[in-house]
Amino acid sequence: MDFGSVDSWGTALYFWVIPLVVGDAIFPPIPSEMVVITGGALSADGRANVFLVLLLAALASWIGDMVVFHLFRRRLSHVLDRWKWGRRVHAGIHAALAKAGRSSTYGTIIGARFIPGGRLATSAASGVANVSVRGFSLCAGLGAVLWACWLVGLGYFTGSTTKLPFWASSLIGVAVGLVIGAVVGIIVTRRRGDRSPVEDEPLPDAG
Repeated sequence: MDFGSVDSWGTALYFWVIPLVVGDAIFPPIPSEMVVITGGALSADGRANVFLVLLLAALASWIGDMVVFHLFRRRLSHVLDRWKWGRRVHAGIHAALAKAGRSSTYGTIIGARFIPGGRLATSAASGVANVSVRGFSLCAGLGAVLWACWLVGLGYFTGSTTKLPFWASSLIGVAVGLVIGAVVGIIVTRRRGDRSPVEDEPLPDAG
């Protein structure tokens, strides 16, 4: 099967963007970045509408952030523990909080999504810290737009410059994104000197 000439991928991608990007807000191993970058590559190849991909990715990112935020703000995270998969997700959330930190400042809400696990950790921490719904919603929305533009633009750029099949351009874009995300993560980790506003807040009961 020639994946470089599958015209149906453009249409199918529209249906995958929202569930994968929303799901990634709760379970980071879901490859939402891969899907969004692929959307950019498909757009460069004329198989998808770049503006629709941007809209869907940004909307799904915002929805996912709001779900996690309200889950922790209303202290409902224990609901996940009713199912085996939910307990794994809940454990992953605490692992992300421990790894990425618990800062819930507005700047972090916008920017942390660009580092692995940062989006989940920041949304959960903001809920625990009772950040205002309006403030979090606006920052999450701005961050979602920037995140979508970055990933779609990355896929579009690699697709239009390499002239390779969209799947090859997507892989290149993902590799570049991972490297840049890792570098940003290292920088953020080393510069994290401010005391977190929720450092002393107890995490939701996992039991």
